Amino acid sequence: MRKILMVCEAFGGGVFTYVSQLCNDMCDDFDVYLAYAIRPQTPENYRDFLDKRVHLIEVKNFGAKGLTSVSNDIRVIKELHTIEAKVKPDVIHLHSSVAGGVGRLAFRGKNNTVVYTPHGYAHILMGSGAKCGMYGVMEHILGRMSNAITLTCCESEDEVAKGLTRRTAYIETGVNLADLSTALDGVEPVKKERFTVFTLGRACVQKQPQLFNRIAELVPEAHFVWIGNGELERQLTAPNVEVTGWKPRKEALAMAKGADAFILCSLGEAIAMSLIENMYIKKLVLVSNVMGNKSVIHDGVNGYVCNTADEYAEKIKAAIKHFPSELPERAYQDVLEIYNTEAMKKKYVKFYSDLVQEKSRI
Repeated sequence: MRKILMVCEAFGGGVFTYVSQLCNDMCDDFDVYLAYAIRPQTPENYRDFLDKRVHLIEVKNFGAKGLTSVSNDIRVIKELHTIEAKVKPDVIHLHSSVAGGVGRLAFRGKNNTVVYTPHGYAHILMGSGAKCGMYGVMEHILGRMSNAITLTCCESEDEVAKGLTRRTAYIETGVNLADLSTALDGVEPVKKERFTVFTLGRACVQKQPQLFNRIAELVPEAHFVWIGNGELERQLTAPNVEVTGWKPRKEALAMAKGADAFILCSLGEAIAMSLIENMYIKKLVLVSNVMGNKSVIHDGVNGYVCNTADEYAEKIKAAIKHFPSELPERAYQDVLEIYNTEAMKKKYVKFYSDLVQEKSRI
């Protein structure tokens, strides 16, 4: 079987879910290797999430320094060279910014094809600042000097990629519908007396808690819930905002099932798993008009795309008076047709197979 080497330094959170699912899905068609790093967010039982056929290789020199320590980067590059020589992969797939940065320096694609998936460009998700600027500059430089294919998670992220590199493609992110359905079974919705709008995630710059708070101020008749916490949770001060902290999955799903609408007012996304899950649960979805979100939600068709706090407020107030049930129903159908792991698996098998065939003809 042809060999695929996945390289993932950010092996936690949404990237962990994505990469582990992708590794498992590819095992029937390819010999899959995963070079990874242990992060604080990595589940202790991470091996239980992976198919036994996945070959695991821990990259000892990865770690928290990222691309800021030249000496550490050199050690990582040497270690990755050793792994490449041992595995002899046909395709090397780099996941997220750090692996994408070091990996594009390490792998030149002479005997294989290198693929890079940013999972949301860091310089967009971070908003502003020196670190954000550094990531942006590195993406421009590496995008031009590397012959890697940048494979993004949606069309609008692909549009950003086209401005950074020569070779791009995209495959839409999907959720595992069987797992999600099982998780939802028997979960009783937690209902509030008032119309309830919620979001889920870390209260950080990317998720724009100050905007969420402003929307709540504009719609005092509704109850707003932030499931999660973070360094900017102090910005959630409106009297009708409830910050729950992080909840166990079943409890969070119960709160989601009982809510009326889901907001994702972030600076940018690849495709947020929480967005797809709430489309499946048939929540009314309101999102910011940014990378990722605008590829999934089409205004007035399967949800609402908003540019200002006033626009969010206007749509929520209208939904309180007359709930647009046809929008959540269309969103649900989109998940069944597009944003699921079965559809994603078929596209990935074809994508990798085409790369292998293309390389064999050179």
